[in-house]
Amino acid sequence: MTARPLLIAQISDLHIKRPGLLAYRKVDTAAALARCVETLNRFLPRPDLVVISGDLVDTPDAGEYEHLRRLLAPLAIPFAAIPGNHDDRALMRDALPQAGAPARGPLNLVRRLGPLDVVLVDSTVPAAPHGELGAQTLAWLAGVLAAAPERPALLFMHHPPFVTGIGHMDVQNLRDAEALAALLRRAPRVRLVAAGHVHRAVLATLAGVPTTICPAPNHAVALDLEARWPPSLQVEPPAFHLHAWFADGAFGRVVTHHVPIGDFAGPYPFFDPEGRLL
Repeated sequence: MTARPLLIAQISDLHIKRPGLLAYRKVDTAAALARCVETLNRFLPRPDLVVISGDLVDTPDAGEYEHLRRLLAPLAIPFAAIPGNHDDRALMRDALPQAGAPARGPLNLVRRLGPLDVVLVDSTVPAAPHGELGAQTLAWLAGVLAAAPERPALLFMHHPPFVTGIGHMDVQNLRDAEALAALLRRAPRVRLVAAGHVHRAVLATLAGVPTTICPAPNHAVALDLEARWPPSLQVEPPAFHLHAWFADGAFGRVVTHHVPIGDFAGPYPFFDPEGRLL
């Protein structure tokens, strides 16, 4: 029987505004996050960690971060967070102090979960929508990956390091993805690269490593592959990603589940007590 995997729930792009305000005059992101926290708290087996991969608030300002703190307070699972392009590093440091976080510069973090390293990389460029790791973070990441070459690692960031086909989002993706790919080729212990930013569940590879984008608990970027509309959102079923790491082989393996947020009918059995298909 396969041993229980380590479970990392990834939520992304919360876009919390001050109380009473709607994102884009349409979306109650605070209510969406409250539903997400409720779903996470009752999920079984309970995740070992929640990673919040950026855009925690929307404008940003201190009032939004204070509202965020109140909304995250009921979360019964430890969490780690990195900023997105809607965040402010200084305000985020003040609102959400994190053990091991640097006092200045990029908010890069490592969380150890037993034999697994969860590496959170700050891909933000202050006052810009696109992402870039830059020389400082690339050097930090190279050092982290080289320091424990025997330990498997999952890598989280905000900006996707690949093109999705949604043009207005692709111009905002990670500008130095090739430099990241070069690091991954030298570090076989990285089993997953997980991003956010696009508010959609997307799967690709980078340097042979599975690379995902996490859906959002609130709204989705419209899946417009032909640039038919101006940049637009759609209210689609909210969800998060659950990354399950199994300790198989040298660096294990990762399975990513798409988990809808909310209340749904079931579970219903397939078979009756005598084992007959219902």
